[in-house]
Amino acid sequence: MKDLYPSRIKEEKIIKRVDKVVYSKEKIGKYSLDEKELELYEKDGFIIIPNVFSQKEIKKFAQELKILEANEKLRKNEEFISEPNSNKIRTIFNQHLFSEIYKKLSKDSRILDKVKQILGSDVYIHHGRINVKRAYQGKSFPWHSDFETWHSEDGMPNCRCLSAWLMLSDNTEFNGPLYLIKESHKKFVSCQGVTPKDNYKKSLKKQEYGVPSINAIKELSKGNKLVSALGKAGTLVLHDGNILHGSSDNISPNDRTNIFFVYNSVKNIPVKPFASKKPRASFLSLKNFKPLKASKEIA
Repeated sequence: MKDLYPSRIKEEKIIKRVDKVVYSKEKIGKYSLDEKELELYEKDGFIIIPNVFSQKEIKKFAQELKILEANEKLRKNEEFISEPNSNKIRTIFNQHLFSEIYKKLSKDSRILDKVKQILGSDVYIHHGRINVKRAYQGKSFPWHSDFETWHSEDGMPNCRCLSAWLMLSDNTEFNGPLYLIKESHKKFVSCQGVTPKDNYKKSLKKQEYGVPSINAIKELSKGNKLVSALGKAGTLVLHDGNILHGSSDNISPNDRTNIFFVYNSVKNIPVKPFASKKPRASFLSLKNFKPLKASKEIA
């Protein structure tokens, strides 16, 4: 298969995106995006939608996280990643495989209608994760494109994918919110370097490969394109798989917790990795390609 997005090469390049951003404007269900929202997503590469989930639902999701964190048996699984210097949970991957509540959330029509509309097809979950950026401890993450990794190390051929994530806590300017570069999804940064063996074991804690240079960031952020994804708990964010994003340290006294689901089109099934000798661990690239069917609302 032809590599449309070569990366991990000798010299960094910025190339034009080949794939569409929005594959369909037809409404999938009552929670689909309207025309203006679709235009905004296509233009900027993301959309922030407040009050999608109620505080009652947020409380349920938060309680479920505490249950998973306290389950010593589950914590032995490789999907449960602790902080480098403590036993506190930093990330739980594929939360929907360990919890019926999160499984229903992953198929909630308020999310799935929008995702299937944007990607113009049925979808499956490439992986999910809950990220907890601890108060006064959570560290920054460098600028990167998720798709660059999914393409290079998981073998995802095209950028017909996106992340949908729910703010489980308020995301403020002080607790390490996600930063994005508007319109950067329209370009692809072919990053310099060669993928090391089992790179994911280090990159989940500190990403060093597939990271654009400062020159690329300067070029793509021209014109006041740096923005913060801020919002109250219950806010839903959708962002294109290729948009450049990163985050700062959490210097606040409050945790910043977000629930992510990575959706990929069933027409974009991964093949052999494009810039790695072997795929990443299976929990980072799930092989259940069965299309998701919408579930009823949680509360």
